[in-house]
Amino acid sequence: MTYVSSTPLLARSDMSWLTEWRRTLDWGLLGGAFFLMAIGLLLSLAAGPSAATRIGYDDPYFFVLRQVCFVGLGAIIMVAVSMLDRAWARRFATFVFVASLALMFFILLYGHEAKGAQRWLRIAGFSLQPSEMVKPALIVLGGWLLAQREQYPDGPWAVTAFLFYAVTLGLLLLQPDVGQSALLTAAFVVTFFVSGLPWKWAAGFAIGGLGLATSLYTLLPHVRYRVNSFIDPSSADTYQIDRAAEAIGRGGLFGVGPGEGQVKIHLPDAHTDFIFAVMVEEFGLVAALVLMAIFVLLILRGFRASSRLHDGYARAASAGLFTLFGLQAAINIAVNLALIPPKGMTLPFVSYGGSSMIGTGLTLGLALALVRGQGTRTRGRYG
Repeated sequence: MTYVSSTPLLARSDMSWLTEWRRTLDWGLLGGAFFLMAIGLLLSLAAGPSAATRIGYDDPYFFVLRQVCFVGLGAIIMVAVSMLDRAWARRFATFVFVASLALMFFILLYGHEAKGAQRWLRIAGFSLQPSEMVKPALIVLGGWLLAQREQYPDGPWAVTAFLFYAVTLGLLLLQPDVGQSALLTAAFVVTFFVSGLPWKWAAGFAIGGLGLATSLYTLLPHVRYRVNSFIDPSSADTYQIDRAAEAIGRGGLFGVGPGEGQVKIHLPDAHTDFIFAVMVEEFGLVAALVLMAIFVLLILRGFRASSRLHDGYARAASAGLFTLFGLQAAINIAVNLALIPPKGMTLPFVSYGGSSMIGTGLTLGLALALVRGQGTRTRGRYG
């Protein structure tokens, strides 16, 4: 018996933009991102109601419903941006960078302050954190500027890229946001390195980073407090870290069961920064290892795609974007495991948060746009 498909097949000669996008997209990366979003929605059901009750909302599903909206918005942004070609990805990133930088200036004067930091804009009951968008935009813009050295070696491309980075870093430190500053610096250095970092620049970054870290420890009391409490837990309040450790310890191999976690009731930021601890308590170490494996596989696949690119701009920028995504996940998990001092950083696509979801969707959307084509081909024209 012969079966005939009712869906018309797309011919190889079909060169529409939608078909070209479908053929050249890395579906493994996109599928992994959607899988992380699904995990985030599941964990939002686990941690959201207790967080809403603790804060005092009448609707226990307040955070769950908002997270559904955030996930939808992040997915739309990621898919839409992935359809851009490399030139339009750079133009779009430049627009986002300028707009986000302007908003960061505005925040210093009129921003919403919370927990001693002024990082947010309050819009119709929602908080927007422009620094989440400025990071991937800067990486793409910096990667393009650094790539111009190949065609125009006498231009001040590296200096210009560094000045953009320095202005962004300065605005982040004025908020202050030391964790995001460190994350941005690491991703920018990777972008610089992949584009062919001269040893003088490498030495400058190393010396400058050490000097800046020393200055921040000396000048900012909250940085000094977090570092000291990490080195000597008995000298400070480590309530959140202790509760996270308790949750991880209770989880064991397979967890206490969905919705059965108890530590999340008393754990501040259980639905945001410490969502990983909630996952371990309810689903166990095995589930946590699976989640970490997904992140690792996504990053390795992303770097492999970046390494295949012949375009210096796309190669450097995509490597920086995948660093941004992977390092943020590593920092969040390390904080939950008490391996580093608390940073106030979300787990990409998993933690609750609109700005985080938008920023992560933009990051992976730009990365998917840059690695399309050469980066996804393994055999034949389209892989």
